[in-house]
Amino acid sequence: MNYNKYLRLTAICFMIGSTSLFFSGCKGDKKEAENTEEDVIDASKDNLVSVNGELFSIPSPLQTSILLKTSGANYSKDLLNVTSKLPSYSTEYKKALNLGVYGADLGYVIIYGQTQDALGYLNASKKLAEDINVSGAFDENLMKRFEKNMSNNDSLLSIFTSAYRATDLYLKNNDRNAVSGMVITGGWVESMYFTLNILKKDFKNKKNVVQRVGEQKNTLDHVIKLLTPFYQNPDMTELTELTDALVDLYHEFEDIEIKYTYIKPTTDVANKITTINSTTEVKITDEQLNNISEKLNAIRQMIIN
Repeated sequence: MNYNKYLRLTAICFMIGSTSLFFSGCKGDKKEAENTEEDVIDASKDNLVSVNGELFSIPSPLQTSILLKTSGANYSKDLLNVTSKLPSYSTEYKKALNLGVYGADLGYVIIYGQTQDALGYLNASKKLAEDINVSGAFDENLMKRFEKNMSNNDSLLSIFTSAYRATDLYLKNNDRNAVSGMVITGGWVESMYFTLNILKKDFKNKKNVVQRVGEQKNTLDHVIKLLTPFYQNPDMTELTELTDALVDLYHEFEDIEIKYTYIKPTTDVANKITTINSTTEVKITDEQLNNISEKLNAIRQMIIN
């Protein structure tokens, strides 16, 4: 796709409808004691994002963290965006993007059971949500529930998804599509940063993680479309620069070969679990991985610094 031409032609044509920032299907009204595997499974689903009436699928950061852990990758605290940077995020642009970043970080530390780090990232997310006027997403009741359930990862995931569901609903209901797009983008960039940099470490099953990187070709296309309506908006010059950088990153994905084979899903009605049986085969070279990693790291620096 010629994205430079695409962005010029469609900058004012797309209208973003409903968005899901991170997770769908949260059961926020469940008690922690009942919370659960179903919550965790729902939380790991793709986000369905509507652009100009067309639905796109964007994997949640939790999916990435789950994949990394199940593939045998160790927890790497050095990959997180340190919360000490929080005071430097002074614009709505930076706050929205880093709400996405810190949300991905929080999901990552919860998936790995690093509760000693979780509260700091929850507080950082709460502060940014308040700063961009996401009313009530991280209220005192939620904070108390989080602290009370620090030893229960399933409960933490349920509380976490409830908070971001509230953020999602508030932004959708108040037509703040640019902000919601930036939160999604920040979360996607951070989860890709985990993935690409963990690939440089030793762990047992890199094949699935490499495959996940290749699959992001379509996801990145969708992320760019989320930001396109605000391209060249004179009040959002930083967002224009970020979109250009994402387009440049997309060029590194263009030669990746992806073969999708549809196989009918199976459903376990009793346990309310649907298993996706379709397969995707990705062909990606070490050179492509290195180029993608370099450009993704640079984009992440644009966001967090």
